[in-house]
Amino acid sequence: MSEQVESRASPKASDAAAQSPVQAEHEAALLDVVGLKTHFFTFGGVVKAVDGVSLSVRRGETLGVVGESGCGKSVTALSIIGLVPDPPGRTVAGRIDFEGRGDLVGAGAEAMREIRGNEISMIFQEPMTSLNPVFRVGMQIAEAIRLHRKVSKKEAMDSAIEMLGLVGIPSPMARARDYPHQLSGGMRQRVMIAMAMACQPKLLLADEPTTALDVTVQAQILDLMNRMKEASGAAIMLITHDMGVIAEMCQRVSVMYAGVVVEHTDVQTLFANPLHPYTVGLLDSIPRGRGRGGVSGQLKTIPGIVPNLLHLPKGCRFQDRCSQVHAACRQSEPPLARSFDEDGAGHLVRCWLHVSPAETPARPQDQS
Repeated sequence: MSEQVESRASPKASDAAAQSPVQAEHEAALLDVVGLKTHFFTFGGVVKAVDGVSLSVRRGETLGVVGESGCGKSVTALSIIGLVPDPPGRTVAGRIDFEGRGDLVGAGAEAMREIRGNEISMIFQEPMTSLNPVFRVGMQIAEAIRLHRKVSKKEAMDSAIEMLGLVGIPSPMARARDYPHQLSGGMRQRVMIAMAMACQPKLLLADEPTTALDVTVQAQILDLMNRMKEASGAAIMLITHDMGVIAEMCQRVSVMYAGVVVEHTDVQTLFANPLHPYTVGLLDSIPRGRGRGGVSGQLKTIPGIVPNLLHLPKGCRFQDRCSQVHAACRQSEPPLARSFDEDGAGHLVRCWLHVSPAETPARPQDQS
């Protein structure tokens, strides 16, 4: 993946950048999340896991959501499909608009069951814990199909076997009779993709789909997701901490830190001109291999630790880890707004180094 990062962004990532500002401005978002807040109410206090996240996913695109563990990526996805465990978690504010049909935050359980797995599907982070160990994988895929397509058991199983073949599993009829523990990690992830795509969803939420897979299998899974997306026309929200995956798969990217989006732009701009110190730190911490003369450089790290979400600091959430911190950073939190930098037009960032105090907060879907 480091080679992909060195090349900054693949040709696939340039699709959105090729659009004119007018096209991007008027393109309707498939998913529009505004001011989302999901908190966990614990005995120790309120954990603000997602604290005012705004993002949008356009039809047919792949939006990357990147950040280190604990920044709120997965909770954002779970909030979208209504799977946040309650108690202790609850979405306390914000709006989730899917296809302009109204706010999903206020939708009832029955309405969400109609959408979840049918129009919005999710590939979970660890397939072994997501698949039921006591049911055959074919039966688990068929169950999702029967729930939303109202077909017979035989038709659902035939469709499940067909999906296993489409995701590249050899001898799909035989594998449909296997239990999850009989499959390798890569095979289980393919089963999860088959299950997620079985009802041809319009939006796929992929939560670190290549975690714990070796590099070869990872490349195969990413290629499979791209092919399935192109064949179905679905959009993807791809959650990862791997900047190489972002460069390979995505057109736009939102960088999250401590429950908020700190930077949002197209992928090429992010790699060429990162603005937020946290984004710069993420890119600088990527292993580069050996430099000139065969001498390996020192691996750069981001100093400090993520702030305690129970006791967030006043002002910028990255202040204690930032080498460019100044007085304003400790007084008030900057808004996510358009950068005033010469090269920052349409580039949203949450940092006082690049945003004027009088700047009006912007939303990622306003970025052209």
